[in-house]
Amino acid sequence: MKLVCKKSDLITGINIVMKAVSSKTTMSILECILIDATEGVIKFTANDMELGIETKVEGEIIEAGSIAIDAKIFSEIVRKLPDNDVVIEVNDETKANITCENSKFNILVKSADDFSYLPEIEKKDKITLSQFALKELIRQTIFTVNDADKNKILTGELFEVMGNRLKVVALDKFRIAIRNMELKEDYGNFKVLVPGKSLNEISKILNGGVDDEVNIYFTSNHILFEFDETKVVSRLIECSKMISNDYKTKITINKKEMANCIDRATLLIKEGDKKPVFLTIKDTEMELSINTFIGSMDESIPIIREGSDM
Repeated sequence: MKLVCKKSDLITGINIVMKAVSSKTTMSILECILIDATEGVIKFTANDMELGIETKVEGEIIEAGSIAIDAKIFSEIVRKLPDNDVVIEVNDETKANITCENSKFNILVKSADDFSYLPEIEKKDKITLSQFALKELIRQTIFTVNDADKNKILTGELFEVMGNRLKVVALDKFRIAIRNMELKEDYGNFKVLVPGKSLNEISKILNGGVDDEVNIYFTSNHILFEFDETKVVSRLIECSKMISNDYKTKITINKKEMANCIDRATLLIKEGDKKPVFLTIKDTEMELSINTFIGSMDESIPIIREGSDM
């Protein structure tokens, strides 16, 4: 295998796939990036068995081939090279020569046959969003995901498609975030539970363009995001009901007024303290109260009835 790429293109590709390189594993192959130039294009792939990323890299293929190379070492070498064309050459499938101007590195590589390729995803159930919409959707919900919780449900976000509506739900033991979005067409009905870690990494790759689209494909075990020249595949969490519909009380209040009340209440909370806010529901108002060792605060917020002008 022999490839010639610009340093900037290599760094772009490395930065994208490094997000799926395993940092804690006993399998050294999961610490590698697969460089595949067997199909007329240069593709970089990383896969930690939970999250897999594949992206295309601009460059010239002089001799086709594929290798698996240590991601950390490869990344550090490329970043230290001069800003010029980089030649990657492999002769015996065990050692790669990386050359740029007067710099030359020889490093050991692994066979591409040992690498775990991304699973084939059946492109049946799908939705299409703009990169801006997906990036904002993740930003507005990811803060309630608890990656360290033993309850797997709390480490993910529920994506539920209902015709031309998308609802995303994330929760921890104290907070819940629900984001509803209208889709451009009717996509059917399905739902999956996506790991918050995967969504967080995807949001870092998205360019956030309003006119740039993301195709999202759903299966029973995986979710696939396709955008630009990149594919991201994530395993799903076993889905179960996250929100119960058997609630007894439902109220509607003015969002701005509620936020202002909470803002005033926090004046009495010492930094670092976790003090509860007590809500008391009455016929026509909701009372918000908080008690601390330096004082207390009580305030009422009118409940908005159907037909109200508030």
